[in-house]
Amino acid sequence: MATQICPNCKKDSFTWSIAEEVSPLTYWGCHLCHYGAYEDESFERKCSKCGEKNQSKLEDDDKEYWWCSSCDRIEPN
Repeated sequence: MATQICPNCKKDSFTWSIAEEVSPLTYWGCHLCHYGAYEDESFERKCSKCGEKNQSKLEDDDKEYWWCSSCDRIEPN
């Protein structure tokens, strides 16, 4: 599985898995800083920076935000 840039520590160690206990959410976790967030795949939009439809809404214990897996842009919800 390919890794992405973690929105927390900015290292290439962010991966996803299916969160079976809270389906249909996807869990994103960083193997280096142990940051984690859930993605509801019904919320996806086109990124205003790179134009790709790879911007997902992530939610952690403190906040919700938009994250683009193509260009690593983070926008507040």
